[in-house]
Amino acid sequence: MNFVEELRWRGMIHDIMPGTEEQLQKELTTAYVGIDPTADSLHIGHLVGVMMLKHLQLAGHKPIALIGGATGMIGDPSGKSQERNLLDEDTLRHNQNCIKAQLNKFLDFDSGEANAAELVNNYDWMKEFSFLEFIRDIGKHLTVNYMMSKDSVKKRLGEDAKVGMSFTEFSYQLVQGTDFLHLYQSKNCKLQMGGSDQWGNITTGTELIRRKVSGEAFALTCPLITKADGTKFGKTESGNVWLDSKLTSPYKFYQFWLNTSDEDAERYIKIFTLLTREEVADLVARHKEAPHERGLQKKLAEEITVMVHSREDYEMAVEASQILFGRGTAENLKKLDEQTFLSVFEGVPQFSVSKAELEAGINVVELLSEKTQVFPSKGELRRTIKGNGLSINKDKITDPELMVNKDFLIGDKYILVQKGKKNYFLLLAE
Repeated sequence: MNFVEELRWRGMIHDIMPGTEEQLQKELTTAYVGIDPTADSLHIGHLVGVMMLKHLQLAGHKPIALIGGATGMIGDPSGKSQERNLLDEDTLRHNQNCIKAQLNKFLDFDSGEANAAELVNNYDWMKEFSFLEFIRDIGKHLTVNYMMSKDSVKKRLGEDAKVGMSFTEFSYQLVQGTDFLHLYQSKNCKLQMGGSDQWGNITTGTELIRRKVSGEAFALTCPLITKADGTKFGKTESGNVWLDSKLTSPYKFYQFWLNTSDEDAERYIKIFTLLTREEVADLVARHKEAPHERGLQKKLAEEITVMVHSREDYEMAVEASQILFGRGTAENLKKLDEQTFLSVFEGVPQFSVSKAELEAGINVVELLSEKTQVFPSKGELRRTIKGNGLSINKDKITDPELMVNKDFLIGDKYILVQKGKKNYFLLLAE
């Protein structure tokens, strides 16, 4: 597989240094991507870099994931208008271990092959540097004029900048360049990849390698992922979409991809899945014939949810979607784990009900109009039952004399009430 050609048709190349493609075709090449360890989970903004490493390994080359323990203590100025909080070493190590576990789903670290992936942390070599060593061994090789020419610096020092730039952040490109130099010397790493906002930092590394050790190294960046409507990719109203299921449930993760626009889905399916060019072309053609079926979004959501979570999590997410938006049944409802159940019904009005009273049994009319305020009056509730508009746990209720007891509890805790097609209420037994 030609790695550069693979990225090219997928729309994953923004800038590429001359000679990069020839280097990759000449021999097994080691390349790295830096990952910011400021949280103990990756989010979907990291996925482009991870997919680049995945394609690199599939093409027979060796990927290195570099955890920026040292750089995480400084904060990368690229694309930022202000400095970020700094982390202590214990937090960084914890975050590194969590990220490694997530990367295991994408990269092969354990095969013993020449192109097995590696995980490194730049804190391990940067912590040994004294300040005097750093300015003597690194700083003297690059001029201030060269460093000032970088976009990440110019934006922060230009007339429109509201805050300046600390020396710490100004020196960031030297620290990242030192990483590339270290990996070039210790692991024969000749290529650094990243988002297009990293081009200045990456080329500082290639320049440092050229000036300090007369070596040749390469750079490749992918476009920053955007949404067709101009809003930021990877963000929802509740924040980042994380890969850790405790932070973003598989159901919410699946829904994020399912809800992408047609235009975005056509781009994302190339970037975030391993489907072939022919498979993607076929999906796009079929989608254009019947866009209302959302076949492209469904396939995108399936591929990426299975890759990040599991086939079981994907199937549960589909079942959960059916419950809220389709023809879900009581049986579907009972299959959901508590996290998925709560994800599906997040934001639904909740009412508390006594578990002890449920043990004895409560008449449905009393439960929904007196014990809870799902219905404002008994009369409205009786009319809804008569009009076939009330369901409990997805089962239609036709008898106003029905007694609701603890057997109705889902997970020994919840009762789901549905009024009409779209109004849901959650009763919480306490």
